[in-house]
Amino acid sequence: MGVARHSGWLVSTNQTEYHMNNKNKKGFTLVEIMIVVVIIGLLAAMAIPAFNKVRLESRKKAVTNNLRQLASAAAQYMLDKGVTQAAYSDLVGTATDAYIRSISPVAGEVYSSITIDQGMSALTISATAFGTITFNM
Repeated sequence: MGVARHSGWLVSTNQTEYHMNNKNKKGFTLVEIMIVVVIIGLLAAMAIPAFNKVRLESRKKAVTNNLRQLASAAAQYMLDKGVTQAAYSDLVGTATDAYIRSISPVAGEVYSSITIDQGMSALTISATAFGTITFNM
């Protein structure tokens, strides 16, 4: 057993080797970090498509709800005015007699071209993000 000088103290070489080896064992190895990164990547690869699917379904439901509101406002407008047709411009606005304040597009759909007839059974709208949505009245 030898003696070595370490920071002004006399210690045996066996103790010095023990402390040096013990110091190197702290922290993570590169392999452990890489394994964690791969696991996180796999989890993200599974979660992102599921999130996108839920987001698309949420957008479709929001558009369906917008169509339902338009159909309801059109029915009320036709009853109040005694007409058989209601255009988007008749229903939406900031005036006190408007039936809907505003309709916010969710995915680039355009509501301003919609005209609702009294005998219609469904409202349909298209958007590039999700295709065609139909609301059965």
